[in-house]
Amino acid sequence: MSIRVNGLRINSATWSIPVIGATVGIFALGTTSGGLVNTRDKYTFAGDVNSAATSSTAPSEGGSATGNSTFGIFALGNSPTASPTRNKYTFAGDVNSSAASATGGNRQGAAAGNGTVGIFALGDTGVPSTTRNKYTYSGDVNSSATASSIVGSYGAAAGNSTVGIFALGYQPGPVATRNKYTYAGDVNSSATAASAVNFDGSATGNSTVGIFALSYTTLIVATREKYTYAGDVSSSAAAASVAANSGAATGNSTAGIFAHGFDGNFISTRDKYTYSGDVNSAATAESVASYAGAACSNGIIGVNA
Repeated sequence: MSIRVNGLRINSATWSIPVIGATVGIFALGTTSGGLVNTRDKYTFAGDVNSAATSSTAPSEGGSATGNSTFGIFALGNSPTASPTRNKYTFAGDVNSSAASATGGNRQGAAAGNGTVGIFALGDTGVPSTTRNKYTYSGDVNSSATASSIVGSYGAAAGNSTVGIFALGYQPGPVATRNKYTYAGDVNSSATAASAVNFDGSATGNSTVGIFALSYTTLIVATREKYTYAGDVSSSAAAASVAANSGAATGNSTAGIFAHGFDGNFISTRDKYTYSGDVNSAATAESVASYAGAACSNGIIGVNA
């Protein structure tokens, strides 16, 4: 016999919840000491396991990514010049294919989305830009989205199923400005700013909070901030284990995985940020020391699944 609790079918004899599928994060590694690569890693949250994932169609850096429970969309970024190319990574089967391109060449952007659309801030399109694109998963359709309030590049973004929070980054000069993009109505508005000007950071979150690594203020830093969607509140979060920039981050509903990027050298280190308790710990490292990557995952309950 089974019953339903919050829409999930549970075996009433054992009270076990069936496994729907492994939650994974896909990390495009970006730049290594040998130059741009098309390497991707698969991080499996259960067991803290790193393994190989199918590569992108071209070596690239400075990209961005977001996705739903079925596939992740990767904007390749600098490949080796600003490119509009996007790839679709299908989690089931570890399959890479082409996706609808951006409206123009872009790099050093940021992306957030829900189960229906991904919003890509194009970043540097030759100069820092306000341009955003909306990628609709159903039909593989790219269209315009409401622009940011000021130009920016080297940004970061996280969101829940309703809004995406975009840290605008560099315009030129670092800024603390964040924008709130509301999916319903394609509306851009202000969000509570970071505590310091910053750029070249990374972000991920669950349905309640987004964790932003500020990374580069006037120096490379280990500072992180917690953005709580309810109330538009920014507060401090447990710092990274090292000061670094040009990282990448993604997560599941329990923890965010931050690849650190560059601390004066290429590094492979990752941190695990556990939302409950605001705890930072070590996570299994990348396969190759790298920076300027991008990442997304499947199955963040209340965000993309």
